[in-house]
Amino acid sequence: MNHEKIRIGLVLFPRLTQLDLTGPAEVFGRMPGAEIHLLWKTNEPVSSDRGLSILPTTTFMDCPKLDVICVPGGPGQVALMDDEVTLQFLRHIAPGCRLITSVCTGSLVLGAAGLLTGYRATCHWSSIDQLSLLGAEPVHERVVRDRNRMTGAGVTSGIDFALTVVGDLWGDEVAQEVQLQMEYDPEPPYQSGSPRTAPSALVNSSREKMASFIDRRRIATERAAERLAKQSAA
Repeated sequence: MNHEKIRIGLVLFPRLTQLDLTGPAEVFGRMPGAEIHLLWKTNEPVSSDRGLSILPTTTFMDCPKLDVICVPGGPGQVALMDDEVTLQFLRHIAPGCRLITSVCTGSLVLGAAGLLTGYRATCHWSSIDQLSLLGAEPVHERVVRDRNRMTGAGVTSGIDFALTVVGDLWGDEVAQEVQLQMEYDPEPPYQSGSPRTAPSALVNSSREKMASFIDRRRIATERAAERLAKQSAA
């Protein structure tokens, strides 16, 4: 059976959370007709926040027209919010895409590029409120679809997100086959993967540990929001 070619671009950047990218890449790689591009400014290896190096396959300059663009998250997302080369690439490639997507705090990068204004979206639970600064409507769900924008929540939700994309492009049966191939049948040993289910003391202590970093992320988001406001006024 011949399958339509689907070009998918996943953005790399220093200090990304690798599972935000590799989880969806594993799902997409099993999809019929998938052509996956790992995108960055150069072809040099990119180091994740936990030290795993990932090799880009395509530069921004050489990137072909895409059907799906996906931006992962991670600590390096803060610097990416001020990276005009990356933001301009996203603005340039997005109009030709069938789906404009993200995982975790990658949605804040989409927002900084002006691509989530007026859209419902999700993000990692620690920073989901920052989406509103960028003109998006925060939604506390694992995967959120609003027209041709699709966003996944924190880290592990990237697999749920990617299966949803496969279902959107090829139908439920293909997506279910991919899920079965991967034996994606999560049964976590603890019910602490979300603020909705984790003990409140654990949620509070986790917030305290992340507070200084979340403040730095908010400052970057506020700068991006100011730039968007100036562009709208121009």
